[in-house]
Amino acid sequence: MIRDPFGRILDYVRISVTDRCNYRCVYCMPREGIEWIPHEKILSYEDILFLCGVLVDLGVKRLRFTGGEPFVRKGFVPFLGEVRRVYPGLRVAVTTNGSFLDEFAGQIALLGLDSLNVSLDTLDAVKFRRVSRTGCLEAVVRGIDAVVRHGGPFLKLNAVIMKGFNDGEIPGLMRFAEDRNSLLRLIEFMPLDGQVWSRAGFVPAEEMLDMLPDRDLWQAVPGETKTSCGPSRYYENKRTGQKIGIISAVSDHFCGSCNRLRISSVGEVLPCLFSSSGVFAGDAVKKRDGALARALILKAAASKPSSGETGLPAAEKDPAGEERHMSRIGG
Repeated sequence: MIRDPFGRILDYVRISVTDRCNYRCVYCMPREGIEWIPHEKILSYEDILFLCGVLVDLGVKRLRFTGGEPFVRKGFVPFLGEVRRVYPGLRVAVTTNGSFLDEFAGQIALLGLDSLNVSLDTLDAVKFRRVSRTGCLEAVVRGIDAVVRHGGPFLKLNAVIMKGFNDGEIPGLMRFAEDRNSLLRLIEFMPLDGQVWSRAGFVPAEEMLDMLPDRDLWQAVPGETKTSCGPSRYYENKRTGQKIGIISAVSDHFCGSCNRLRISSVGEVLPCLFSSSGVFAGDAVKKRDGALARALILKAAASKPSSGETGLPAAEKDPAGEERHMSRIGG
């Protein structure tokens, strides 16, 4: 198993399959976008499948595939099917902006994914366009409904809450999630990139809790605070039974129970979401050198900090020679 210097067992890995995205979300990348990494530099699906095997041998039990936007990459759904076939014991999840779900909902339903996380910051079409810069709310809602209609995986709807933008929409987002038997998760605006983060837009978790309708009816779910399966603190309405998650990555971080590593689309292993650098394992993976890839992953785990550092400089470089933005990390 992978164990960090502080005794945490790292059995959950997030893998970015591409840095490319069809959105330009305000909390993810600059308005002008970023220069995409050349295709020949990113890991092929065969590379990633090999990497999955190395991770399984190291005791990893859960994988989440992210981007950029993973469904932008051609062949992503068949690749997921191959992961499920080769490693049936793995828990597999995907994070998406939802814009391609209507097209792939039927195929996704057959994959047996453990969960599907969809970004949904607002139910206002004009504001949705403003926050995503290029997105269409109607397409995302249509995709979410298609997943539900096809009996797809459990849906988690992620909303980054920003003061003066969508902090008044929490009740509406809750109703939307409840109508679709989905879990709404409210996320603090994280200072991952100085070019896009604004302190004025930050809403701490405690304020989000106070914004819930019938605040007194919401109570923490025993045993689901800072769970090993993710960063959310879960709350349940005593009257309706609805649950929500709140991710307090800034005001009350979950570092002490963090059980994950992140691997970029070029094969850089990042020990922490806020890491300014990682350990590059891409060449070892491409050469199918399992022993070296394993050693490099363990080296990255050995450098995992006890607590992440927020507010990193915006111009940190990744192994592809480009500035590191949220879209390159995969969330």
